[in-house]
Amino acid sequence: MKNVILAAALLAGLCSSSWGQKLLIDTSTAEGKTLAEIAQQQDAARKQTMLEDFMKTYPQSTQAAWVYGQLQTIYLQDKQYDKVLEAGEKALAGGADNVDLAYNNLKAAEGKNDPDGVAKWSAETSALARKVEQSQPLGDDVKARIDYAKQVDTYTEYSVYAAVLKTTDPAKIIALVEPLEQRSPKSEYLSKSYGMYLNALRQTGQNEKAGTAAEKEADRDPTNEDVLLIAADYNMQKQNQDKALAYAAKLSEVMQAKTKPAELSDADWEKKKTTLLGAGYWIQGVVYSEQKKYTQADKVLREALPLIKGDNQMLGVGLFHLGVANYELGKSTKKRALLRDALKFSQQSAAIKSPLQAQAQANVKAIGRQVGR
Repeated sequence: MKNVILAAALLAGLCSSSWGQKLLIDTSTAEGKTLAEIAQQQDAARKQTMLEDFMKTYPQSTQAAWVYGQLQTIYLQDKQYDKVLEAGEKALAGGADNVDLAYNNLKAAEGKNDPDGVAKWSAETSALARKVEQSQPLGDDVKARIDYAKQVDTYTEYSVYAAVLKTTDPAKIIALVEPLEQRSPKSEYLSKSYGMYLNALRQTGQNEKAGTAAEKEADRDPTNEDVLLIAADYNMQKQNQDKALAYAAKLSEVMQAKTKPAELSDADWEKKKTTLLGAGYWIQGVVYSEQKKYTQADKVLREALPLIKGDNQMLGVGLFHLGVANYELGKSTKKRALLRDALKFSQQSAAIKSPLQAQAQANVKAIGRQVGR
């Protein structure tokens, strides 16, 4: 998060010095004299009035982009976001291709908490910034401008991530992330947004798309815990057991080693770590049980139990498979302690509403007869 704050501060400083439309004044004309007066005006309110009057008088001025950029700055300071957007759209529609005009519109969309606006202006600002980035650096001024454009481009990626964090509508999350993935597939902010994007796909019924996207992203970034979870769950549901095991094992490994991200509180990180670590162990345990690898199933499911206590669906299923694993291990080794554990876990599963509750209840009766209770 620190690099984001520094980048944002640097951008603010660069924008205040303005890489915008250069003002060209011909003081031999009435228009030029008016522009000269505007440029020298220090009072913001008076300057705003003069700028607005200028555009009414000279709507086709060749200096319109500069005037609109000045108005945007004033409107942004006053949080008049709709006016910022109107000014920027007029300037860009008039043929201006200035990065600052689009960037100011992006800041206005952020100010309005408008995810659709952020998606639109993030993309348009990035496109204009990349035109500058492709310039030939023939002088110090051009090199500085290219450097500035690169920072603006990076900020457009961050703006998408920031908007995703604030958005609860899954369709809007998808509309934010997919264009970012197309233009910046290696962006760190795409990686940060991807887990929320995949969940949004699942919430809108696009499970297959979410699963295949998760696998692709997990191969690109094997340390992204949110992506690993969805890839593991997807393959578990598809009965691709070896792949589910691999993703779940990687998820557990990542969560054991990962340090708290700066943007999360200690409490939120502990909750996330517990949930994802528990899910990683649980998926492994269920798959091992289904593969009849009971020693491995017993080990990871016992590790999962204290981590999944808040989820009855997972807990009921996990206890069921622990019961099965301990029963099979007890039967093969003739260890009555394992059979007693099998009965205990099966009883606990039978008491929890889950897809395997009825089967657990039947197992309680069968195991109980063998234990001789």
